[in-house]
Amino acid sequence: MKAIVYEGFKKVKVKKVDDPNIKKSDDIVVRVTSTAICGSDLHIVHGMVPNMPHGFVIGHETMGIVEEVGKDVQKVKKGDRVIVPFPVSCGHCWFCEHGYFSQCDNSNPKGEIGGIFGCGNTFGGYDGGQAEYLRVPYANVGPTLIPEELEDEQVLFLTDILPTSYWAVENGGVKSGDTVVVLGCGPVGLLAIKWAAFMGAERIIAVDYIDYRLQHAKKFYGVEVVNFEQYDNAGAYIKEITQGGADVVIDCVGMDGKMTKIELLETALRMQGGSKSAIEIATQAVRKCGTVSIVGVYGARYNNFPLGDFFARNVTLKLGQCPVQSYVDPILKLIKDNKFDATDIITHKLALEKGEYAYQIFDKKQDDCIKVVLKP
Repeated sequence: MKAIVYEGFKKVKVKKVDDPNIKKSDDIVVRVTSTAICGSDLHIVHGMVPNMPHGFVIGHETMGIVEEVGKDVQKVKKGDRVIVPFPVSCGHCWFCEHGYFSQCDNSNPKGEIGGIFGCGNTFGGYDGGQAEYLRVPYANVGPTLIPEELEDEQVLFLTDILPTSYWAVENGGVKSGDTVVVLGCGPVGLLAIKWAAFMGAERIIAVDYIDYRLQHAKKFYGVEVVNFEQYDNAGAYIKEITQGGADVVIDCVGMDGKMTKIELLETALRMQGGSKSAIEIATQAVRKCGTVSIVGVYGARYNNFPLGDFFARNVTLKLGQCPVQSYVDPILKLIKDNKFDATDIITHKLALEKGEYAYQIFDKKQDDCIKVVLKP
């Protein structure tokens, strides 16, 4: 089959690889109909994810048609149309039983981190879904049946960014009347803006430095935009215009933020896991006794982390990987009832064969690219 594979620092290739097959009795094989490139995939391309073998199939936002079914699979059958959540989860460990699917104890025997599709050996060694076919383990837990009347584009993001953005807002405790700052206007940030409005936020401020993404954010619910490159201290500016700071700050940036020269050097030397620019803005932008919700992915330990700034002002920090499976059904109902739509963030639909070009425009922010959907 054809698949997009990791080939080293800033290199992906569309190559022929072996077809997946059933390995355990609760596996399925899915024929992929749509897949997407996530900001987390860029962490792989930029060399920020350890233990990534060359030739490894990447991607974790995938849906399609069930082609093969292991003998112990009861949740889905051959011919079913399903979305596949990005966390690989067993369904019966303590964490899965309590709804913390992204922290599954059994999906990644090589470490305490739960398994994730397409993220290499550190995350369990599961091939990803930017391919013509995908093997899905624990198929009685993750895959979710999708109604035929819904198009792929309406539901594809249930695999990751729709639940992740919802969880970011819920974790922040956003409620009616709140002022919310969203750091980063990539796909997760733009959806977090919509969820914040959905949950009743009165004032939403979007922060980024890429103009076309800020303009997209500005289309919704009277969102105010801040280009942080235009201010010496964007966090202090937000604190000023909000008269003390926002109730909730949502960090959708993570280690992808703009790095200082020192951060570039320390990251290259594996002394730090990337940028902390978003966290530093958050220290100033959040009000006393406010909440910072972090869903942007961070890597290794960080030097000069501003913990004291949060401590001194009684700020609550909430962060981590979204337990996607816990949120698929309620969000799917909202989509079916036409109460939430995420399709406006899709700027490019391309064939899987165009994978190298797709990664280029997504990574380099070319052609006003926000979100790419690939069709095998």
